[in-house]
Amino acid sequence: MEIFQIRTDLALEARESVNEEESKLRGVSVDEHYEEETDIRITKVTIDTKNAEKTLGKPMGVYVTMEAPAMVEPDDDYHREISEALAEELLKMMPGEAEELSVLIVGLGNREVTADALGPQVVDNLLITRHVVRAYGKAAYNCTRMNLVSSIEPGVMAKTGMETAEIISGVVKETQPDVLIAVDALAARSTRRLNRTIQITNTGIQPGSGVGNHRNALTEETLGVPVIAIGIPTVVDAATIVGDALEKLMSWKEPGRSRMDILKMAPRKLYEEYIEARRQPYMIHFAGYQKPWDVADCDFAEYFWEYAKNSSYFATLLSKCTTTLSEGAVLRSSLKNIPVLRKAANRLLPYGSRRRELIKKFDYNLNK
Repeated sequence: MEIFQIRTDLALEARESVNEEESKLRGVSVDEHYEEETDIRITKVTIDTKNAEKTLGKPMGVYVTMEAPAMVEPDDDYHREISEALAEELLKMMPGEAEELSVLIVGLGNREVTADALGPQVVDNLLITRHVVRAYGKAAYNCTRMNLVSSIEPGVMAKTGMETAEIISGVVKETQPDVLIAVDALAARSTRRLNRTIQITNTGIQPGSGVGNHRNALTEETLGVPVIAIGIPTVVDAATIVGDALEKLMSWKEPGRSRMDILKMAPRKLYEEYIEARRQPYMIHFAGYQKPWDVADCDFAEYFWEYAKNSSYFATLLSKCTTTLSEGAVLRSSLKNIPVLRKAANRLLPYGSRRRELIKKFDYNLNK
């Protein structure tokens, strides 16, 4: 049977996926730092040997992964903090101690495909300075130091008929930048890292590798200048989505698991808003897996049954409860845990009555 391999561009996930024995291999070092104030976790994975490179499937070099769970929230102040942390890590990878650098930024991807439009959108928001400084000098920006920033959006081969590496190689040859920064969308193995993780590496990048569409690599060896790659995971394998969904669904059904266990996986801001609203609910909507007419003692069920007992549908609800409670959780076992229900049932289904005997008979046949 062929083993299905889930692709990932993140060195951190490649490191997490190896077994316990392989995780101790030489040539791989991991340094983790957590900023509690900004809720940003920075993990630095360094691959130093060919053996480690082969095991992890990643080229030798430094991979810095920034995990910010709240990055998906529309919070400009928090985004600014992430940008500052990203700038600090990027500066550490910039080559040399040159006073000024000529930097070429390449926005990889297809702007007409949402999940692949990261590179082009980054290029759209850059401050391009190369042409101005070359024509008017640094005085045009009223500063004593100014990097020469240029950019290009090479598009995809289906539109240009050319390999991305061919286009970039020509541009590098003509403009001779000191460093090239490639920005591209990545593929992740875990859905929780989608749009919440940034990876920076000095190993360059191979466009399309995350989805199995390998193109010529953009590296220092192929272009002749240092290449820094920045990426954010925007896609995962369909198998990953299905697997994560099933795992969460099955864990909810496990004994002892509740809705609160699932809600803790939500973004922090959303979770806090739910907790605040829960204290004084205005409207209760049983939209989750557990319903009070299925699981009589589920969360907030007491409110439902308090109103249900005054409804003309109460007897119908009790009957439905006996048919839907799973694993032998029949009417009698449910009612003994809820005094209100038991009293109401005794009133509607008196001992010795024909209605009570019919319900008991139905319950017996159901369990049988």
